Amino acid sequence: MPQNPLSNSRTLVMACATVIEEMLPLLPEGMQHQVFDFGLHVNPNRLRSTLQEAIDAVRGQFDTIILGYGLCSQAVIGIQANGCRLVVPRVDDCIAMFLGSRGAYMAQCQAEPGTYYLTKGWIEVGDTPFTDYERAVQRYGKERAEMIYKMMMGNYRRLALINTGQYELDKYREYTRQTAEKFGLRFEEIEGSDALLRKMLLGPWDEEFVVIEAGETFALRHFYDFEEGEV
Repeated sequence: MPQNPLSNSRTLVMACATVIEEMLPLLPEGMQHQVFDFGLHVNPNRLRSTLQEAIDAVRGQFDTIILGYGLCSQAVIGIQANGCRLVVPRVDDCIAMFLGSRGAYMAQCQAEPGTYYLTKGWIEVGDTPFTDYERAVQRYGKERAEMIYKMMMGNYRRLALINTGQYELDKYREYTRQTAEKFGLRFEEIEGSDALLRKMLLGPWDEEFVVIEAGETFALRHFYDFEEGEV
């Protein structure tokens, strides 16, 4: 049965720095939020432990914590709802959140599999293969940096800027266009959606979300349908 937030003042959002950029314009009055460094994704175990420590630290202060994450390399698997309900979208990563649904993301993957996605949050955080390349040039020189870049990005053909309609895009559009040209990628601006983000914050928490109650733990079976006995 779909669920809804019970009280904004008793609901906390914990989100990645890239995701919170898209959530802030939608955040209901009185709903608090905490922001976590995007760099935690490099180590899923560290991301998991950081989130668990943050959840444990506010035990008793909130009825519901909404996690602005997807599976994120299974970083959320094993996180326990300690003293409150936990809600997370049933998606692999935040790209599906920005496109509006897991289905919309899968459609993009099938139509344009070699795509790297950007949003305001990713550009502002400055933690992408393109910024990594610039740092590598300074550290290793251009020749070695290009070799590293080709290893990371050799299968990508399109650089897509997701327009969720949450902010003025001109600055980010120009950045993405210039970056695509510099790295030999095809630039495209694609329509996103805030539908999933709105449901995260306002409900209902239906089949697009995993909701666990106090004492329960996120498991892979919550995100995917498995045959009995598989997981």
